[in-house]
Amino acid sequence: MTQTDHDDAAPAPASAVPTEPVRDPPAPPPTYASGEWQRLPARAIPLCTIDISLSLAFVFGIAGTIVGVLTLGRYAGLASGLAGALFGAGIGMWIGFRRYRNTLWRLDDYGFAVRRGVAWQRETLVPLTRVQHLDLKHGPLQRMRRLSTLVVHTAGTRHSAVSIDHLDADDAQRLRERLGRQLDHEDDDAR
Repeated sequence: MTQTDHDDAAPAPASAVPTEPVRDPPAPPPTYASGEWQRLPARAIPLCTIDISLSLAFVFGIAGTIVGVLTLGRYAGLASGLAGALFGAGIGMWIGFRRYRNTLWRLDDYGFAVRRGVAWQRETLVPLTRVQHLDLKHGPLQRMRRLSTLVVHTAGTRHSAVSIDHLDADDAQRLRERLGRQLDHEDDDAR
């Protein structure tokens, strides 16, 4: 066998130097542009819809059962109660999705703002100078979806607080840190 026959038959030797697998660079943390209105993350949709859906399903189910039993009889009343519950759940999901879509927040040089509502829009602005302390809350369903509730307590009456549910947990932490730094700067300036 000649040298060329041997080279064709055998595969080329692998490089002796181990190569590391090519890895994508770590993704930068999500950021928000200061001063622009931000939406809640899409993974908050189920949590925005579940409470109103269950409430309306219960109310419409009971109403459907009562009306059905009184007008059509016992078994038809149960069927109308089920239909009412499904109708209520559907209406609740629609309302919850609209609530999700129309809840916005913003942090700029003036303060923290929250905008809610469709027909009756409500915008709340908390000036940075009025922030007293900040809380982050994480319920079990929120922890499963990496969400949290930011509560901004303000100067004023006993119940002065602005909360926004179902924020991205990282965004909520950054908001708390940024608003907290503002509190620290104000404390330093006051001394």
